[in-house]
Amino acid sequence: MRRAACPGSFDPVTNGHIDIISRASTLFDEVVVAVGVNASKKRLFSVDERIEMLAVAIEPYDNVRIDQFDGLLTDFCSTHDVQAIVKGLRAVSDFDYELQMAQMNSSLSGIETVFVPTSPEYSFLASSLVKEVARFGGDVSGLVPPDVLARLTSRLAEPRQDRDV
Repeated sequence: MRRAACPGSFDPVTNGHIDIISRASTLFDEVVVAVGVNASKKRLFSVDERIEMLAVAIEPYDNVRIDQFDGLLTDFCSTHDVQAIVKGLRAVSDFDYELQMAQMNSSLSGIETVFVPTSPEYSFLASSLVKEVARFGGDVSGLVPPDVLARLTSRLAEPRQDRDV
């Protein structure tokens, strides 16, 4: 079985993430959406909330599942028999960074990275931008799945706590 990981923080998951995941699902027998858990970073949503949002968003894809990881992605891949990492590229600047990561991952474990260019309608999309636009009342309804929009709107309406927005 050819298994790939689509790693990320998914804080929150965007339509751009879903685009890459759905396209990866046509290339591999199984795709594991690997949600990064980094306790030192402040997130808008907890890992459990991010996984819940992803679960709703990936329902249409029978060969996609979700897991979480902490530490090196290559260790996660080795433990879960993942042969490839799928990364979406929005721009040349993404490629510069992701190429370094791919080469490091390959040197650590021999795992291959597959780059998938983002669909043009999502080429500008980043979770950080979605949070910022939503925080200031902008319309992000076309940028995130409906469940994510509801949670994002609700979360940002709450009194501000110590969180990264």
